[in-house]
Amino acid sequence: MQTLSVAVPPLPDMITLLDESSCFDDSPGLRDTARLWLARGPGARAKVGREAVSLARPSLRPKSLQAVGRTGVDLARGVAPGLRDDARRKVRGETLEEGTALRHVQELVKAGGSTYIKLGQFISTAQGLLPDEWVEAFGWCRDTAAPLRPGTVEKRFERRFEVPVEAVFSEFDPNPLGSASIGQVHAATMHDGTSVVVKFRRPNLRRTFSRDLRSMALAAAAAEKASKSARVANLTGFVDLFAQLVLEEVDFRFEAVNQVEIALASDAAGHDYAIYPRPIPHLTSEDVFVMTRVEGVPYTQALETYPDVVDGERLLNLAIQGTLEHMIAYGLFHGDLHAGNVLINSKGDFSLIDFGIAGRINADQRAATVQFLVGFGQNSIPLQLKGIQAFGAIPPDADLDALALELERSLNAVDPTFLSREGEMTVDKLGAALASIIKLLATNGFTLPKELVLFFKNLLYLNGFAAALAPDINLFTQIEPTFNYFVSKYPMELGQIMNEIM
Repeated sequence: MQTLSVAVPPLPDMITLLDESSCFDDSPGLRDTARLWLARGPGARAKVGREAVSLARPSLRPKSLQAVGRTGVDLARGVAPGLRDDARRKVRGETLEEGTALRHVQELVKAGGSTYIKLGQFISTAQGLLPDEWVEAFGWCRDTAAPLRPGTVEKRFERRFEVPVEAVFSEFDPNPLGSASIGQVHAATMHDGTSVVVKFRRPNLRRTFSRDLRSMALAAAAAEKASKSARVANLTGFVDLFAQLVLEEVDFRFEAVNQVEIALASDAAGHDYAIYPRPIPHLTSEDVFVMTRVEGVPYTQALETYPDVVDGERLLNLAIQGTLEHMIAYGLFHGDLHAGNVLINSKGDFSLIDFGIAGRINADQRAATVQFLVGFGQNSIPLQLKGIQAFGAIPPDADLDALALELERSLNAVDPTFLSREGEMTVDKLGAALASIIKLLATNGFTLPKELVLFFKNLLYLNGFAAALAPDINLFTQIEPTFNYFVSKYPMELGQIMNEIM
């Protein structure tokens, strides 16, 4: 990453925030455990990051070849018919259509297990990050995971904590609230009356993911050699990103730390409009995780469920401010703000869930984010690209002037009024504009850092949030109040950053 030449203001220390916060006073035992988690977190994340890089690197070493061999039989059952058809067409001298690579990836996902379904789910929520036809082609993955067999989760709990389920819970619902590729969740009540959710990881998932990631790395490299579509989609970079995200997500101890840190940031920022689950510290492990249950419905159902309390424009303002404040004031943010994870409760406020994916940035990346946002506010494409470059997504020797012209042409093709700002900025225009930026980076062969991908995904999720709760709002009107909010609340930090980037 290109670092800035002058020291930028540091990010707050989470342990200091823990000492100053009262938000865990009602959670006995959590404060001391949280201190241990916060101290251990950076080293644990670095270790997983190194493993992800290793697994996502295409290799012909024995472990990778063994991984391919172990998964190859199952995958071949689903992929072989399509490959045979393509081979016959090549023999006949026929040209394969451009969508061939996409079709084979679909076949791989359908033939594979949890890892491939998770990959398909990630693709299906990557609007703007991948070609539209890829995103649309994997929509079916979102509701694919089958529930675990009855009795499996109870046995898992008892093995993990060495006590019967009824010793911990006065009530435990054997029917899952939801089932996904990584695990499933069940409602329960503790003996003190606390309503909780119990999250279980699917059996043998960690080993399966490691094996399948090695296979994916080789498959992606081969696909890029054979297909222009795969190269444009940057499949090898996508597998690397997927590996980094999924290896943290399958270890529920990372989710517990993410819950703690984002709650501390929210408390320090004074966000009284958002509720977060709390980990139950003595019932938190790598594969079983108990947390308090929060109330709410997905934001797409909020207007219908709570018509008298939901104020869509207020919620949009708070969503924009809160998402940006977590990132640029505290250096961390919820990394997966799709509708299923953003609930609206009966008070008309937010309840956030599923903290398996979180973004973390350092002080220099925070300054780069501010540079990008200032460029967007000032309608300056060069400044936006400088911010993306400072974040590490564009090489230092890249021709920013040429990239700016290319992006300007792309945005004008979407809608000429976007750059002139003569009309309204609708949610559709914003989504298309963000997709144009991401496509520009991808087609020029630039690899987006994980946190920048999560940031852009959240902006696209905010676009969907606006479409559901405030579809008629002109998003240009949100720029000035948002900047005024940050300038008034963080004048010293923003002043230092602005002196450096301008």
